[in-house]
Amino acid sequence: MKRQKPAEISATYGRLRAHHSDAHCELVHGNPFELICATVLSAQTTDVAVNKVTPNLFQKFPNPASMASAGEGAIEALISSIGMYRQKAKNLRGLAALLLAKHEGVVPQTLAELVELPGVGRKTANVVLGVAFGKAEGFVVDTHVQRISQRLGWTKETEPVPIEQDLMTVLPKPEWPHASHVLIFHGRRICSAQKPDCETCPVNDLCPSAFKAEHVGRKGGPEKFKAVAAAKKAAKKAAKKKSSSRRALGTKSSRSA
Repeated sequence: MKRQKPAEISATYGRLRAHHSDAHCELVHGNPFELICATVLSAQTTDVAVNKVTPNLFQKFPNPASMASAGEGAIEALISSIGMYRQKAKNLRGLAALLLAKHEGVVPQTLAELVELPGVGRKTANVVLGVAFGKAEGFVVDTHVQRISQRLGWTKETEPVPIEQDLMTVLPKPEWPHASHVLIFHGRRICSAQKPDCETCPVNDLCPSAFKAEHVGRKGGPEKFKAVAAAKKAAKKAAKKKSSSRRALGTKSSRSA
């Protein structure tokens, strides 16, 4: 995949930022504690699904003290509609308990301290730092950011941490918190995994994957795409051959009759 040059990256990001001027964190929250809980819940789950369960969750357990003293079953009952809810309930309870034990019930403001909390990895920590505190210690890399950054030629890496390091190099530090939301909105609205809408994309003249992006930035990458395409072609050829054989057999039977 062709790598974009610095001037191209700047132009591309500028257009994307303008096009998705409303980009923001879509997890509904009222304070850093609610945000970190919502972000933990969002792992392999949509923000929409999380936003459906958090109002009742935060009404019942509005702070670390109430969350830490809750039974896991009580938390599970409130989040049972989302994936991995049992593990997430355990993480929320442990997270709240550690906030009380080590941070006086206050969400810490450093990456090192955040990733020590149950259920909190670099992505969650970067979301909290950027959204709740306006701090740019790292770059949020979710599936959308990974796919878009690969398609744009901003990185050739395939794992979140190396991708994060590349993005921190090619984009200005003050933009890191907002840039992740811009890329996420672009991934949701235009550059989807299965059917990227290159026709309406505001950067299709700059994107090295334009009109051929469907196999870039997906699990397995180009090689998997080629293998799947080859398998489909072989299956189609076999079906055609089988159909021809049946027609030939039918013709032979007619002549015999």
